[in-house]
Amino acid sequence: MTRPVAILFVGDVVGAAGRRLLLALLPGLVEQHAIDFVVVNGENAANGVGITPKIADAFFAAGVDAITLGNHTYRQREIYGYLDEHERILRPANFLRSQPGHGWCVVEREGVRLGVVSLSGNLYMKAGHPAFPHADAALHALRGKVDHLVVDMHAEATSEKVAMGWHLDGRATAVVGTHTHVPTADARVLPGGTAYVTDVGMTGARGGVIGVKREQALDALVTQMPVKFEPSEVDPWLNAVVIRAASDPLRADGIEQLLVPAPPGFR
Repeated sequence: MTRPVAILFVGDVVGAAGRRLLLALLPGLVEQHAIDFVVVNGENAANGVGITPKIADAFFAAGVDAITLGNHTYRQREIYGYLDEHERILRPANFLRSQPGHGWCVVEREGVRLGVVSLSGNLYMKAGHPAFPHADAALHALRGKVDHLVVDMHAEATSEKVAMGWHLDGRATAVVGTHTHVPTADARVLPGGTAYVTDVGMTGARGGVIGVKREQALDALVTQMPVKFEPSEVDPWLNAVVIRAASDPLRADGIEQLLVPAPPGFR
C-alpha cells in the first residue's frame, strides 16, 4: 500500500510559445490539482525539434520531475552529453544502447517512488529495437523499485499505442501516447487498472498546424516542395492529463484531460 498521488503529464512542448505557456501555467496547475509529480514530453521544445540543456534545466527548475523525448531526441547535438549525465531526462528505451542517454528513471517524493519509461513506436518511425519487448525489459528492471509507473509511448500509429496500453494493463499505472500533437478522446482506466490515452496532445500553438506556422505547412502540402518549418505563436494551449493513482501500487483510479488555453494577455 502507498498513499494516493496525482501525476501531471504534459503533452509535447512545441517551441518558445509552448515553453512559455508551460512555465506560466505549471504552478497554478500543480496547486489546483494537488499534483505530486510532473512529467513533461520535451520532444519539440527547442524551436520545434529536440531539446537543449538550457531548456531542460529551465523545466527542472520550474518543478518538472522527469522529461521524456522521442524521435527528435538527437536533433540538438549539445544535448548528447546531458542525456548521459542527467538521469531524469529520457530518450526512448528501445533506441540503440550505443546512442546517448537512457530510457527510464525513478523519482521519489515523500516516500512514493514514481518510475517513468520512455518508448518509441516502430511503425512509420525509426527506433533501433521493437518497443514491446523493451517495454517488458524496462518493467522487469524496475520491478520492486517503484510504487507507480508512467510509460510514454511516443508513436505515430494509434494502433501501436492502443496495443501498448493493453499490453501493459495491470502492470503500469499509466500508459500515455504522445507524438501526433492532437489530443484524443479515449482517456480511460483499462480493466486491469492502467490509465490510458492514445495521445495527450501538445503544449504549443493551436493556431498553427500541429505547432508549426500554418502558412509554411500549407505551402509544403500545396506545392509538394521542401519548406523549412518554424514553430507558430498563434493561440497557444496546454494539453495534459492528470492521473490519479490509487493506494494500491501500479493502479490508477482515474485520468482527466486538461485542455487549457493561454490566459488573456499571455505573451
